[in-house]
Amino acid sequence: MPAIESTLALAVGTPMPAFTLPDPATGALVSADSLAGAPAVVAFVCNHCPFVEHVARQLSQLDGESRRDGWRLLAINSNDPRTYPEDAPDRMPTTARRWHWTFPYLFDESQDVARAYGAACTPDFFLFDARGSLAYRGQLDPSSPRNGLPCDGTSLRSAIALVLAGQAVPEPHAPSIGCNVKWRP
Repeated sequence: MPAIESTLALAVGTPMPAFTLPDPATGALVSADSLAGAPAVVAFVCNHCPFVEHVARQLSQLDGESRRDGWRLLAINSNDPRTYPEDAPDRMPTTARRWHWTFPYLFDESQDVARAYGAACTPDFFLFDARGSLAYRGQLDPSSPRNGLPCDGTSLRSAIALVLAGQAVPEPHAPSIGCNVKWRP
């Protein structure tokens, strides 16, 4: 299970990169515009990564918290299904059901959205404030499948609480760790 860190390349304050992507579960197109007016987390994940499986239950809990607390959550799979068929869009609804995700889980076939965000690994998290400016990018929490620390979402939850309170998220932000995005050759 090779691990890499997220790059944190997208600068705090950067406007949310635009996208319109399909949700394989519903067939609907979902755009970045649908996130306007409330804080939003954009998570880059996939179906097969052990690091995503490690955080999947926390994503389900965050899903409920987002609806309760008035922020938004969606996930994007940018992996190349030609070389990683387990990440094919037709398998995404099964993954979402398995983990009880009700947030949009979108497919980035061109990989242009992952590039625009500077996503490097799965999972990779980006939190935008209600104005659509990047407030936080990095880890869900310090845990990983190998280190024995609790997977509790503390880093991302703390950042969300600050954004909801209208405060800046202090830097430095700790990078996420996971499997690399499976880029097309």
